[in-house]
Amino acid sequence: MKFTVLRRTCKQAAALLVAREDRALNLPDTVALRLHLMACKACPQFENQILTMRKAMAQWRQAPDETDGEAGTGQP
Repeated sequence: MKFTVLRRTCKQAAALLVAREDRALNLPDTVALRLHLMACKACPQFENQILTMRKAMAQWRQAPDETDGEAGTGQP
């Protein structure tokens, strides 16, 4: 197996990082992404940005709705 099969560009790695949010990657893509992240400076930063957004969205989903019984809205 040639390692060039596992080589990904930054654009391809970014697409895999985004796709990973929606689905599990297959083994070749997972290995290729990990190899790329070890060799690249920019893509791990993009991965951290995606993880930060995922955490923020999870917290936002768990936050109480501001329209539910807030003081001054006339609602109980």
